[in-house]
Amino acid sequence: MRNLLLALAFAATALPAGAQTVQSGIEAWQKGDTAGAVAIWRPLAEKGDPDAAFNLGQAYRLGKGVQLDLTQAQDWLERAARKGHVDAQATLGLLLFQNGNRVAGMRWRKSAAEAGEPRALLIVGTALYNGDDVTPDPVTAYAYVSRAAAQGLAPAQATLADMDAAMPLEQRQKGIALAQAMVIKKPVAGPPSAKVATAKPPAAKPAPPKPGVAKPAGIAASGKWRIQLGAFGQRKSAEVLFGKVAGKLGGRQAYYLPAGAVVRLQVGPFESRAAASAACANVAPQPCFPVAGP
Repeated sequence: MRNLLLALAFAATALPAGAQTVQSGIEAWQKGDTAGAVAIWRPLAEKGDPDAAFNLGQAYRLGKGVQLDLTQAQDWLERAARKGHVDAQATLGLLLFQNGNRVAGMRWRKSAAEAGEPRALLIVGTALYNGDDVTPDPVTAYAYVSRAAAQGLAPAQATLADMDAAMPLEQRQKGIALAQAMVIKKPVAGPPSAKVATAKPPAAKPAPPKPGVAKPAGIAASGKWRIQLGAFGQRKSAEVLFGKVAGKLGGRQAYYLPAGAVVRLQVGPFESRAAASAACANVAPQPCFPVAGP
């Protein structure tokens, strides 16, 4: 009888876990129980739930609830992305790009852009305008960025204003017509499914028609702000990226910060968040965001 009671008690405690959902994990995450959230999402992700796989990938990418592991992050994000999870496609594209796989990164970001994800529309549109790893196509670039701007994405609206000033009216009109055709063919993505967090959109701006890089205004060689340009499996990859963008950052210093199995590349210092954001704009479309220094 005692063994039967123990078995019944165990079954009773196991029932809630069986009824747990992706939303249950999100609620645990929001309460600060990141490990509990991961424990809920993992079995759901293993059964093929794309939302759970996306959130598990984000947990590994952020190093919350689990040890930071970009290989695991990429694996789970890709599982979700292959099932059409738009946020996973956008985030996977960013992760691959940061780790030097620019071709695959662009492919996944383009998939997200075609589904109407605003951050991906901005990034791909900027790449098409600048000719970064793709053949320049200002008309399609304008169509993508205008679609992102129409969804209220502030960096896209700022980028579109710059494109308005730089592009001939005829090209812009063709871009608008193309954007309208895209929306008719495939409606803009609706509200994202429940998730942990998504990658921040870069403050991207298209390069001017003539070579030249505008220096960020109001930047001093001191301050408590930096910009983060990615996390890499090897320090050498971070050093290579810094070598490519250093000339656009006014002689700022590189910081190579170990974080578990990866090395984060930060550059600074900057006197304010605004100055750091301006520097991010200078290295667009390279993913970049301001961070408070130590």
